[in-house]
Amino acid sequence: MPLIETQHPNAVFARQLYDGIGNALRSDQMIEIEAGRITHIRPATAQDARDRNIRGFDLVAPGFIDIQINGAADTQFNFEPDALALGRIAKGARQGGTAYIMPTFITAAGQDYQRAISAVQDARMRGVSGILGVHLEGPFLSHNKPGIHDSRAIRVLDDADLNALTSTDAGAVLLTVAPENLPQGALARLNAAGVRVFAGHTNATGDQIDCAEKHGLVGVTHLFNAMTQMTVREPGVVGATFASRALFAGIIADGHHVDWRNVATAARLMPDRLCLVTDAMLTLAGTSTHFELHGEHITLAQGKLTNAEGRLAGAHISMIESVRNMIAHAGCSVVQALQMATVNPAKALGMGGKVGALHAGAAATLTCLDPNLEVSAVMIDGTYPDVNGV
Repeated sequence: MPLIETQHPNAVFARQLYDGIGNALRSDQMIEIEAGRITHIRPATAQDARDRNIRGFDLVAPGFIDIQINGAADTQFNFEPDALALGRIAKGARQGGTAYIMPTFITAAGQDYQRAISAVQDARMRGVSGILGVHLEGPFLSHNKPGIHDSRAIRVLDDADLNALTSTDAGAVLLTVAPENLPQGALARLNAAGVRVFAGHTNATGDQIDCAEKHGLVGVTHLFNAMTQMTVREPGVVGATFASRALFAGIIADGHHVDWRNVATAARLMPDRLCLVTDAMLTLAGTSTHFELHGEHITLAQGKLTNAEGRLAGAHISMIESVRNMIAHAGCSVVQALQMATVNPAKALGMGGKVGALHAGAAATLTCLDPNLEVSAVMIDGTYPDVNGV
């Protein structure tokens, strides 16, 4: 990603603009910025931009939002749950066009997730760019669907957990659980506290997902992976998600986790509810090609992370690669693919209108692309955070 001449511009010119509101690209738009927020979006010309020495980009979209990212830039959140590590992960994610991340802390012993919450609180207090909140993927999962998670640490949520999770001040909180294992009333209490609960690593039936949705379940984590599948008389988690009119779903569009035909089916059935996620590990935007996780050796080869048995262990893909893959392999238009990286995840977090869309009053947070859908720049709150290494 090239450096930008002005770190704090007062405007950006978009030759094509996806604003996250309409269903079509808008040509030749000037985005006026003041104090980190958009004041006005208006038609303009390239000459207008040159006269004001305003940088122009071929395609501008709301800043990408990754609601599931475990690490990047040789840094894994579980290994280093602190503000400095989050800054490195966020910077690595920006290489792939991501403006906002939900750093994801996977299953660990006891209430070790409290360290992740504290790290996010500290990072946000310090003004680390792009940290929306925290995603806790576990430990309240199913022993039947552990994936690469440490099955020894998977357990049932208790009152102490409920008290901790419903009293956090870490921004948005996304919690992945196996809903079939939640105590009665827990889901409603989490929902009332604003925690966004997703089903993942779950052995739930379709009926259990339907029931959970009525009590506050808002989505599913990495659709198709580590969950019950749709069969002729049992919809499972996948079928219940397709049948729902409201459940969101993250999906890993890397060609390894989900067959492209299934990705395309999900895109057709739920275009307004599908969210691109990277599920990236420390190898993304880093130099590492292997690492240890729960005593297992994880290796990166041909864009895929696996353990010694060949089991997938997170992903090695950026958001912009995911966008391009949805266009190339799932039959999505540019607008549809961008929606899955911006509007949909914002709504999944209950933040629709606040992030994921560009309009007067919104934060000036942009992902700027070239004609080949490569990342040219990422702006967060009116600032290019990576200029001069900032």
